[in-house]
Amino acid sequence: MVAPPAPKAVPITLAKAIAAWCLLMLAVPLGSLWLWPDIAQGGHGAALFKLAILFGAVCAIGIAFVYALAATWSAPARRLENFVAALPTSETSLPDDGPEELQSLARAMRAMAARVRDVVEHASLESSRREIVLACMAEGVLAVDNTLRVIFCNDAFARAFSARTPVPEGRILYEVVREPMLRDVLARVVRSGAPETGRFQLPSAAGRWFEARALPIGENARRGAIIVLHDVTDIQRQEQLRKDFVADVSHELRTPLAAIRGYAETLLDGALEDRANNRKFLEIILAHAIRLNNIASDLLVLSELDSDAPPPTPPEPIRVAEVVDSALHSVQNAAALRGIHLRRDNCQDCSVSGYRFRLEQALVNLLDNAVKFNRPDGEVVIECAPIAGGRVQISVSDTGIGIQSEDLKRIFERFYRADKARSRPAGGTGLGLPIVKEVVERMGGSVSVESQLGAGSRFTIVLQSA
Repeated sequence: MVAPPAPKAVPITLAKAIAAWCLLMLAVPLGSLWLWPDIAQGGHGAALFKLAILFGAVCAIGIAFVYALAATWSAPARRLENFVAALPTSETSLPDDGPEELQSLARAMRAMAARVRDVVEHASLESSRREIVLACMAEGVLAVDNTLRVIFCNDAFARAFSARTPVPEGRILYEVVREPMLRDVLARVVRSGAPETGRFQLPSAAGRWFEARALPIGENARRGAIIVLHDVTDIQRQEQLRKDFVADVSHELRTPLAAIRGYAETLLDGALEDRANNRKFLEIILAHAIRLNNIASDLLVLSELDSDAPPPTPPEPIRVAEVVDSALHSVQNAAALRGIHLRRDNCQDCSVSGYRFRLEQALVNLLDNAVKFNRPDGEVVIECAPIAGGRVQISVSDTGIGIQSEDLKRIFERFYRADKARSRPAGGTGLGLPIVKEVVERMGGSVSVESQLGAGSRFTIVLQSA
């Protein structure tokens, strides 16, 4: 059987009040007995005097009782008030004094204060963890309330939009970032309560691309929204480069393949017996086959450079003058056929750290371009010398057609030709200069160009000396 609940004890203060009331009620008959003789004998004055004395005594006793009771309660009550006002930071303890009712209340408040401190410490710890996580995130995070006022945003978001940090809570979204697309996404999430995802370009973030995911916070009328922005600019650029690369490769391969197929079909249709033209047709087929081989070779080189595979051997000191001589020897026959004069000028004794084969490949590409796009009886000059900062400078100059200023920023892009009308007949693949740039950068150097239309070009490679 379940034991019946124990009867509650009568509070001490209530017991005191009942006792005082009983004494007051007892004073009424006692006072009547004291006044009755005077009233019976007709001494109304004496009776009134005694009644006044009795009333004053009762009031004095009541006031003294109330004052004592208030004094007993006021000090502990003030301590409780101060204790509650100082929560949750206060470490003040409550003494076990005062009325029993206040002692019970003090014990309950001490237990409550301990629980409140635990909750506040846990919330503070979670908040600090959240701040650390948000600060360390590479993704931008922004949260807004139902009126699109900022609740919080991390440093990555502020940096992406060049906003001042820290962003104060409660600011209007447009005061932090003026981006209509971002505002529209957050407004839809706040209004509908449905998450949204997407990829878009934001002009106010320097035109960068972001993968965005927006989620609602809270419910109904007080619903806000949070959005996480993952910067995918590099991925988007790589995807676009890959698409452009495939399109460019397809275009570059289609032209020689169409020419080879067309002339082969012409020969098979009877031109093979035409002694006046059959050799010319075969030479054209051979030229386009060589061009296809050059494209394939350059693509393999770029693929190898893009693979990020570790080199089979560590970098080694390279005598620049020896590499220059070898590169000049490689293009000597092509230069002689075009009447171009090759000259090595002011090539001092200097060394760089890297890979001889790659450096020679880069110089051959520069010299080959200088020969192909030069004037008849033109000149190509190559120089190498140490410069300030422990570096070595290698330059290739020509007296050719030059490059237009609007093309200078793009000539190191793959398959880009500054003069398409002259590049294809010269046998260019549009990959020589990109190979030069990749090779030089892999060796920790840089390549630049200076050119004037109709007056020639000068390509300069700067590498660290060994």
